[in-house]
Amino acid sequence: LRSNSSPKFTLKLPAITGTTRRLKDNAADWHNLMARWEKLNEDGFTVAGNIVAIALTRPTSDQLLGVDESSSPPPPSPVSGGAAELQDECCKLQDVIDKMVVVVKKMERLTALQQGVQDLEEFQFGLEGRKIPLFHSWNAKHFKESSCVLLESFSQELKLKQTILQELAHTATSDLSMIYMSCWLHQPFITPQTRLTLEAVLLETGHHPL
Repeated sequence: LRSNSSPKFTLKLPAITGTTRRLKDNAADWHNLMARWEKLNEDGFTVAGNIVAIALTRPTSDQLLGVDESSSPPPPSPVSGGAAELQDECCKLQDVIDKMVVVVKKMERLTALQQGVQDLEEFQFGLEGRKIPLFHSWNAKHFKESSCVLLESFSQELKLKQTILQELAHTATSDLSMIYMSCWLHQPFITPQTRLTLEAVLLETGHHPL
């Protein structure tokens, strides 16, 4: 009996196990990448706050031009020191965004992997995919569509943060600075739907209990 049952087990499960394992690993990778992103977002918010504080306390060009010629010129060290400090903080924020670019590139690879899984499923089972769900109720197409939703959200959010980096140090008013800071912190392109999509992926793959 043992010799008869073992070949059946070996022949039946490899393709299913390979696909489900890949999808489950991808789901864990999505979770880890989003956690990494959130940590970078917190770090970036702190640095952005430093940039705003320095930029708003530096003398403007109008203030410098308005100094009377007969008066003694202002000491160069605070201004130049502030400029150097501002440049340093801008470099730190650029470093944060560079790391966010890496996160999004990894998300692109995950989405490409999901597409590959869907293509394989369609090759094996036809355009409708397998009849039996991979986990609870989803097929490969559901996983690919979820990955596309997540990737689009983070790609758009990355573009917003790159724009904030370009503008933040040159913003002359505190009101506009606060708008940029709020946009950075609250991440308008990463909506509740984005987070629900990840939660659905984790529930479907068994990382979170139903």
